[in-house]
Amino acid sequence: MRTGGRTGSGGAPDAVVIGTGPNGLAAGVTLARAGLRVELYEAAETIGGGLRSLPLFDSQVLHDICAAVHPMGAASPFFRAFDLAAHGVQLLRAPVAYGHPLPTGPAALAWHDLDTTVAGLGADGPAWRRLMAPLVEHSDQVVRFFLSDLRTPPTDLATPLLLAERILRHGTGLARHQFRTEQAAALLAGVAAHGVGRLPSPAAGAIAVLLGHLAHGSGWPLARGGSQAIAQALAEDITALGGVIHTGTPVTDLRELPRAKAVLADVAPKGLLALAGSRLPSGYARQLARYRYGPAAAKVDYLVGEAIPWADAGLRQAGTVHLGGTRAQLYAGESLTARGRLSPSPFVLVVDPAVTDPGRAHGGRRPVWAYAHVPHGDPVDRYELVTSAIERYAPGFRDTVLAHRTVTGAQWEAYNPNYVGGDIGAGAISLRQTLLRPTVRWNPYRTALPGLYLCSAATPPGPAVHGMSGYLAARSALRREFGIRLAQLP
Repeated sequence: MRTGGRTGSGGAPDAVVIGTGPNGLAAGVTLARAGLRVELYEAAETIGGGLRSLPLFDSQVLHDICAAVHPMGAASPFFRAFDLAAHGVQLLRAPVAYGHPLPTGPAALAWHDLDTTVAGLGADGPAWRRLMAPLVEHSDQVVRFFLSDLRTPPTDLATPLLLAERILRHGTGLARHQFRTEQAAALLAGVAAHGVGRLPSPAAGAIAVLLGHLAHGSGWPLARGGSQAIAQALAEDITALGGVIHTGTPVTDLRELPRAKAVLADVAPKGLLALAGSRLPSGYARQLARYRYGPAAAKVDYLVGEAIPWADAGLRQAGTVHLGGTRAQLYAGESLTARGRLSPSPFVLVVDPAVTDPGRAHGGRRPVWAYAHVPHGDPVDRYELVTSAIERYAPGFRDTVLAHRTVTGAQWEAYNPNYVGGDIGAGAISLRQTLLRPTVRWNPYRTALPGLYLCSAATPPGPAVHGMSGYLAARSALRREFGIRLAQLP
């Protein structure tokens, strides 16, 4: 399938993008808006990568196949400049950004409103305010720091200092002593667990302060109608500018592509090695081969007959729910998973999209999206593990299930080669692999081959739907290959 037409009738493209995940599409938008003739190649029959939505069981009920909730999409400088709303994408927010039930006592709730959250955390309310309020106040600077190329010195030195102190307290052994109640401790630990690795750790602490404060700012929204709406908006912008998108067209070797001054690959380091083969210098190839991948996600898509019957009523207003027990239980479980062993009570992330977007429910039927953290390459169907985890805090949930589909950790890579061994973050999130992602190079987007750039989540700023890896890689290619310097994003 081909969409668009300028390149087909106007000669060879100036630039080619491999992959139409959020970063590939962001790169395509950036290149096309700079006036280049652009072609994108997608192996699957539909665009989107981690932004696909499909009717798995009922033609009227859409399920988000990968990403469902988009805190980084709402905060991203690229998406803010792109203006999703102007392209018909509505980001919807639930009253409670995320919640965390506990084995005993009430669930902890991160309301969009910071004051309401503080009031609900009792003795730890003031500590939560001291942690989050300065971050919310300086959110633009915080987001720009985290979503940078991690090479350019920040213009505002106060922001790194603000973050360093919080990451030290919440990303090291000190984290065990920051809160007095299980509610606040587990609430932040559940956000840190999005790092999919050992807890506590500096990388996970950074994720906790970034995602945690966004809950009280730009929020943890869903795209109305499903994540595919974001991919479609980006693709339509590309084709409106004359770009061409080829779907159902896998690229297995760079020599299959039309000649272009720049090629941007939205692929994992493993995929880059396969595409370039022996043409890569041996030293650079060895660095790519040493790149580490993290634990896997074992996903379950449910079609249910009613909203999740959470025992704690507060969770029924939550856009996202984290399961995994207390902070101590989360730390133990995530660290066990990072060592390649299955936790008996793994971290499970649950989304009932119709809570935030009632239009996702039809005729009493609605999707539920859930996944558990499991060891890298885990081949086992984890339906029972995930369902039991939900049932523990939502008695009767099992009885609402009308149909389900599981994707094992090992199966993810067949769906999307970027998810090596089921690692949906395209690489382990450690301090080293955050700063030196994917290799030791000043420009992480330029590869060792002239004109070839890497623009996937394996480059800074890393995983999540923010488009910044694609934008920054395209910016680098424009400057070096075409002599075009873009103004900084507003």
